[in-house]
Amino acid sequence: MADYDLKITGGVIYSGEGDAPVAGDIGIKAGRIVAVGEASGDATETIDASGCIVTPGFLDAHTHYDGQATWDDRLEPSIKHGVTTAVMGNCGVGFAPVRPSDHERLIKLMEGVEDIPGTALAEGLTWEWESFPDYMDALERTPRTMDIAAMVGHDPLRVFVMDERASFDAQATDDEIARMRELVNEALDAGAIGFATGRSDLHRTADGEWTPASEATAKELAGIAEAFKGRSHGVIQAVSDFDLERDAEKFPAEWAVIEDYVKAAGGRPFSISVMQRDFAPDQWKKILTGLEKLDAEGFTVRAQVAPRAIGVFLGLQCTFHPFMGYPAYKEIAHLPLDERVALMKTPEFKAKTLAQTSDKLAGPGSSIPPIADMLIEAMEFAAEKLFTLSENPDYEQPPESSIAAKARARGVSVWEQLYDTVIDREGRELIYLPIYNYTELSYDNVKAMMDHPLAMMGLSDGGAHVGTVCDASFPTYLMSYWTRDRTRGDKISTQRAVQMLTADIADYLGLSDRARIRPGLKADLNVIDMNKLRLHAPRLVQDLPAGGQRLLQDAEGYRATIVAGEVVVRDDEVTEARPGRLVRAGQERAVAAE
Repeated sequence: MADYDLKITGGVIYSGEGDAPVAGDIGIKAGRIVAVGEASGDATETIDASGCIVTPGFLDAHTHYDGQATWDDRLEPSIKHGVTTAVMGNCGVGFAPVRPSDHERLIKLMEGVEDIPGTALAEGLTWEWESFPDYMDALERTPRTMDIAAMVGHDPLRVFVMDERASFDAQATDDEIARMRELVNEALDAGAIGFATGRSDLHRTADGEWTPASEATAKELAGIAEAFKGRSHGVIQAVSDFDLERDAEKFPAEWAVIEDYVKAAGGRPFSISVMQRDFAPDQWKKILTGLEKLDAEGFTVRAQVAPRAIGVFLGLQCTFHPFMGYPAYKEIAHLPLDERVALMKTPEFKAKTLAQTSDKLAGPGSSIPPIADMLIEAMEFAAEKLFTLSENPDYEQPPESSIAAKARARGVSVWEQLYDTVIDREGRELIYLPIYNYTELSYDNVKAMMDHPLAMMGLSDGGAHVGTVCDASFPTYLMSYWTRDRTRGDKISTQRAVQMLTADIADYLGLSDRARIRPGLKADLNVIDMNKLRLHAPRLVQDLPAGGQRLLQDAEGYRATIVAGEVVVRDDEVTEARPGRLVRAGQERAVAAE
């Protein structure tokens, strides 16, 4: 019998601790790391890591695979970017607990908030559950490429307990709060990794309604969070825009709600999404100041930050594009892409379209947020922040590369430049709009957020916004752009980038059995050729249930991604191995090396 099931030789090992790398080998047996540095002996399989770095498998604390994980065992795009553990249930949305009569309601909620086609969810979801523990049991029955962990979402919880009263501005009674707390306790006992709430005015259902938890009171949130008191596992999460308007007026009241929520959880870790918004460009600093105060009081708090702008893609194949509200375009919107592009290339159709203005897109009964209409109305100004992504994606482009600058150089209107761009590459060109984190058209503030001692990598939204966003590529972007390719400012060391994607997140989540290269820990690893590591342009595929479309983004440079000692990605391609399992929080543990 071989000494090891798998041995990785000749690589430069980054432990995940943030320390200097060392050259050496890694021996793996029964899904665990058993030797680091020197691994003498033979192995059933050996991976030559010469010229590569070896890192712990990456963790993603902010995904929305809640539906996809029930029908998909690959979990792309995340698996293509070195992720070996993904946490879902963020922002308060999810699919459990649920009554059969509320299936469609939760689908519309996820469709509206996270831009996942309702038809795909309706066909793909098996609904083998009602309670959250039942949902976890259903997840556990499917082996997959990576491990997943699930948080309880406030929205389905509220719908389950309050039924029709779980609408905007409805206050939960004391009995309803107690019942929600009881259900969260039940989920935590079954291994749920936490609880998440969403408090964003931008989040709407597919019918244009407010999300159930968007205006829950401080009393309700604190009452639910009390389920965490006395527990040794579980985290709480929140997303809030602190009310889009009148930031200075609204921020203190909303932050007080967040503080009550954190303090009621009995010291369990908390994280909140942090990004720079153009309409309140200093709000992110206020959030960090609030977190610093909580940290000083002894609470474990983290700011979930992103390594680039939070933006959307606009294009004829995407959910949104600049001409979708134009009467002329709406007449041809039902046609296949090639037919649409052929018509749009004709001078007659172009002139007809450019002579029109857009109809309203948002409003009662529409899931399209008001910001879409605001953007179209202000397109000439917004065009200063619109960029063509190209085949080699550049997310930190200077002002002179914008759509507006290109229009000026050609001597045409912004609208004509947009029109010519969306039909380029036979209608497959993507326009990138960095909505957040790009107010000053540079990543200096992104760097400041990432450098903050309370920062934690997050916000990838893997599995969500499938027709507008593809940020599940964040890990590859952090590893390639921030450690190697950036020329417009300071970089980040490779060891720090690895730590941000591994040990930092695992420590917050309380997962002590992974995210470091150490004997006795779970053998979740990446072997990365840093000289080749790069992102490809996002591409649209039609592989969701019911023919639904989504954007995927491939990476190059992953010689191997390993989960529990099995190779799930080899030379950038997903293998047939499916060692991934459901993580039941509080039940994972490290074991002594053999």
